[in-house]
Amino acid sequence: MRDDLVGEGRLFEPDIMLPAQYFAVLRKSAPQGPEYLLVMAMLQDAVECVQKYRFAVDPNAIELYTDAYDWIASDDQQWPFSYENVCGVLKIEPDYLRKGLYRWCERQDELRRSGKVVALNSRKPVVSEPVPVAATAKAS
Repeated sequence: MRDDLVGEGRLFEPDIMLPAQYFAVLRKSAPQGPEYLLVMAMLQDAVECVQKYRFAVDPNAIELYTDAYDWIASDDQQWPFSYENVCGVLKIEPDYLRKGLYRWCERQDELRRSGKVVALNSRKPVVSEPVPVAATAKAS
C-alpha cells in the first residue's frame, strides 16, 4: 500500500463523480458501433419478416417468412450470424424472444380462425343517375 494515501487518510475518501459522469458510464455499457447496429438490424428484419409474411400467399413472401422463421428456430451456434450468436451480441435471451414470437404467431392464428362472418346485403346499391353530356357542356 502506498504511504501517501494512508498517511493523509485519502484511502477511504469517497470518489467524487457528477451524476452526468455516472450516467454516461452506464450508457456506454452496450456497444453502439456499426457492427452492433448491423446485428440489431438483422434481428429486427427477421422478426418483421415473420410478422409481416405470416399469412403470405406470394412465393417470394413465403420464402422470406420461412427463412426468417427457420433462422429464429435454429439453435446453431457455429455460424457467427446465427440467431443464438446475434442474441448473445445484443445481450437478449434467445429463448425468451423466440417463445414470445411463437406466442404472437399462435395468437394471430387464433384471431384468423375466429374471424367474423359478415352477411352480404341482398339489396342492390343505389346508383345516382348519370348527368347528360349536353347538360355538362352547356354549364361550362
